[in-house]
Amino acid sequence: MAANTVGVVGLGLVGTALAQRLTAAGFQVTGFDLREEARAALTARGGSAAGSLAEAASAASCMVLAVFNTDDVLKVVEGPGGLLSVFGVRSIIDCSTGTPHKLEALAARLAARGIIFIEAPLSGSSQQIATGEATLLLGGETGALQACEPVLAAISGKRIHVGGAGMGAKAKLATNLVLGLNRAALAEGMVFAENMGIPPEQFLALVLASPATSGAAQAKGRMMVEGDFAPQSRIHQHLKDVKLMIDSAAAEGQKLPLSEAHAELMRAAIAAGDGELDNAAIIRELRRQKNARPSN
Repeated sequence: MAANTVGVVGLGLVGTALAQRLTAAGFQVTGFDLREEARAALTARGGSAAGSLAEAASAASCMVLAVFNTDDVLKVVEGPGGLLSVFGVRSIIDCSTGTPHKLEALAARLAARGIIFIEAPLSGSSQQIATGEATLLLGGETGALQACEPVLAAISGKRIHVGGAGMGAKAKLATNLVLGLNRAALAEGMVFAENMGIPPEQFLALVLASPATSGAAQAKGRMMVEGDFAPQSRIHQHLKDVKLMIDSAAAEGQKLPLSEAHAELMRAAIAAGDGELDNAAIIRELRRQKNARPSN
């Protein structure tokens, strides 16, 4: 297999953005997704679609995973017909947000077989990934990162090596905790301001011009103002991450009261049918909760 061949497993928002980055960098990209329409979309963008995991692995020197969670990673790698069923898989880069201890164990099993495993969760939306603005939080051995440098560089020029296997997931969960709460705080503040007579457009301008500003305000504020919730990331996906945060903290004897409140807010949003919308749509749930309260 040529060194410039890459397989992408999972062609959702993140996987599609990764495939675009890799194709633009000159890699021959072969992608696999269970959904036929996702495979067809990759072909339309200049990639090649595989009909199975084994076919994708047979066509690529490096595999990039963009699946939902670590259980899916384990199925893709070690399950029946998975990547390990194909002789010659040399390196796997996992861009999902996963469970640290499970990824650490997987990395050890793969290392025993001479296969490189790198955690590479991305901090940023699918739009930011597509433009190269997302940050890769890398977990793995230094030598492994050097071996996969061309692929990692094509994904993003912003890369932070946070330690060995498992540390990438830990870093992603911790930074996503802050990001998610910033986003929810912006939405709550916007609804609060709106109820006091400050229009959302004006409130956003105030936030962006004050110490209250944040990356969340810059990335999601305009979407909240305009009510444009076409997904760059999804509420149900972030709830999955927050559950991981809460469980990981509980294992260390820590409570996350703000994240627990955030999780309840997202559960209500999903119950109302907003789970597939962008995370900025959390403002809709805050407005619903205000409207649901009886007046005095």
